[in-house]
Amino acid sequence: MKKIEGHRAWFPERVTMPCLQSISALTRRAALLLGALGLMLTFVTTTHAQATRYAGAPPLLLGAAWYPEQWPEAQWDHDLALMQAAHVHLVRIGEFAWSRMEPREGVYDFGWLDRAIAAAARHHIVVVLGTPTAAPPAWLTQKYPDTLRVSEDGVRDEHGNRQQFSFASTRYRRFAHDIAEQMAKRFGHNPDVVGWQLDNEYAADSFDPDAKAQFHAWLQHKYGSIEALNHRWATAYWSQTYDNFEQIPVRADHENPALLLDWKRFVSDTWRSYSLNQIDAIRPHVDPRQFITTNTMGWFDGFDAYTVHQALDIAAWDDYVDTGEDYDWVDNAARHDLARGYKRRNFWVMETQPGFVNWHATNVTLRKGVVRDMAWQAIGHGADAVEYWQWRAAPNGQEEYHGTLVGADGTPVPVYGEIQQVGAEFAKAGAVLAGTTPHAEVAVINDFDSRWAIDFQRHAANFGPVAELKAFYRPLRAQAQVVDVVSAHAPLDGYKLVVAPALNVLTDAEAARLKAYVEHGGHLVLGPRSGMKNADDGLQPQRQPGPLASVLGGRVAQFYALDKAVPVAGEAGQGSATTWAEQLQAQSPQTQVVLRYGKSNGWLDDQPAVLSRRVGKGSITYVGAWLDDGLLDRLTASWLQQADVHAPVPGVPADVEVCVRGDARHQVVILVNHAAAARRVQLPSSMWPVLAEGGASSEVSLMPYGVVVLDSREPAAANR
Repeated sequence: MKKIEGHRAWFPERVTMPCLQSISALTRRAALLLGALGLMLTFVTTTHAQATRYAGAPPLLLGAAWYPEQWPEAQWDHDLALMQAAHVHLVRIGEFAWSRMEPREGVYDFGWLDRAIAAAARHHIVVVLGTPTAAPPAWLTQKYPDTLRVSEDGVRDEHGNRQQFSFASTRYRRFAHDIAEQMAKRFGHNPDVVGWQLDNEYAADSFDPDAKAQFHAWLQHKYGSIEALNHRWATAYWSQTYDNFEQIPVRADHENPALLLDWKRFVSDTWRSYSLNQIDAIRPHVDPRQFITTNTMGWFDGFDAYTVHQALDIAAWDDYVDTGEDYDWVDNAARHDLARGYKRRNFWVMETQPGFVNWHATNVTLRKGVVRDMAWQAIGHGADAVEYWQWRAAPNGQEEYHGTLVGADGTPVPVYGEIQQVGAEFAKAGAVLAGTTPHAEVAVINDFDSRWAIDFQRHAANFGPVAELKAFYRPLRAQAQVVDVVSAHAPLDGYKLVVAPALNVLTDAEAARLKAYVEHGGHLVLGPRSGMKNADDGLQPQRQPGPLASVLGGRVAQFYALDKAVPVAGEAGQGSATTWAEQLQAQSPQTQVVLRYGKSNGWLDDQPAVLSRRVGKGSITYVGAWLDDGLLDRLTASWLQQADVHAPVPGVPADVEVCVRGDARHQVVILVNHAAAARRVQLPSSMWPVLAEGGASSEVSLMPYGVVVLDSREPAAANR
């Protein structure tokens, strides 16, 4: 049994590293700290194509979460036959079955899992195995209550739900390591097991004694001395000066901003080491073709997902949408692009809803056709697998009302037919999409440090950092049609336009990279509140945008929270600002004022709202206000024109989404109609239909919630 010492269960610095082989704890600590058709896009990122490959894998996988432990074995083949008929090639199993795998401490029962995997294989279905650590068995939590998480107010969780463990518990990690290792030894070379999912939906942190001790050790490693911490945290404020690290409180809110930001970073590193604890148990015993991942949750910001993904082979996420018959498809598009950006390659949708969920106040089902719409949107943004949660209605438990493909009686529910259609279409289009991925010329920066820092101190209640990111993403997505959402640490060379909506925390190193990007011909746009904070969540002494003020040739004179709209006008037309406005100052004759405020609170009257400066072949623009959609649309259009970025399929209706995947040989355009009415789209050049029969055409019709897949190559060329 490998022991993970409590004070060493964290890794203080975040570096990008492929975790394809087992990495010893010692090594880890040392290392820490469409041409002819007018549709060809430049390959500008280091994105790889398929998320993962295994022998005989369909290029597009349809899957479902299956829980064989909940049903008599006599029913398994019936379920699997229905899956096969729906073109389901993948099941995820095991992630909540710890009590079945290890019914008593140190006693393992994997025979039923052997039989379940073999039964799936008879129906040509492969398996992703979930380690069951999101739901520890009762014998563990009752015998070892110190493994249970503790809330910030000191209340220890009880058994009976899930995710009640402490992510920092040394003892819990030993048990997690053991069960993962036993599974790996048993199934690591099983040809029908293609990958591993660690745990399930990492979420809650813990404030137990182990976690607190590890946080203090993490701080000591980072700062070296308490004097250095006091200096960087400015603890002279409110007499917060500490004599030793053990005095530092452990809280997630209402604290020194530097402490709060470091707690989030510690939580991120702890989840990463939680992953590595199981990866180190699994990797030595499994075939290299078996990938290791976990399933994240869209905009969830309980940890830095880029940090956690350093340890994983591929990205996978759970795609659930807000209640209603339709869904916010632009928000969902952004979340797909976010997931693709974690590893800058294709990803998996590990869970998505078959019509409805069970956790809203009123769980309205999606309209007929929207489940298919969502599946193809995922593929268009780079998903190689779409997996539904769950296959069959559970016989009991907290999620009895959740949508499924099959009822508790084992017969299909109405949405089964729609998902069966999706499976048939995946099979038909797979060969055309094999090896392809989206390639963007525009990047939007998502930065967890900045999101946290703003949320710690909103100042304006409606200034949500994700909402601000989406405000910029929406017009960029409509006008450029292919957009990457990437970390502030991601390579930027090759992007023609980079937009950082609210890069609140800006380190000197990040500023140097952004400056170099501009000087080499890139076009950079900073949104409001950018460059306001340093790496310790302290105010930049040179004012916003901090280290980039000299490049901009301007700065923020003052910021203002708004409780009513303020008029804004300039070369992009007229509009308004709400929520937030910054009074800007141009400090260089080369810096242009793009927009100015109108009459407002006196301080903002006729003051600059947007500044821009050419820097060689590049440019830097600072947007100092939360602008209305129409004005921001016009600004993004001007930035894209300046950066020479063009839509692959211009002039489409507003509710038709254009997705493009390609490789060096061809481009595939996926059109998704998110409207309840039919739409027509004019293509810049003729393309060949993939899902329907027929020859090349330059105009296509889309049924309500319809999908059209088009190939730049004629079918004969595609088969060569």
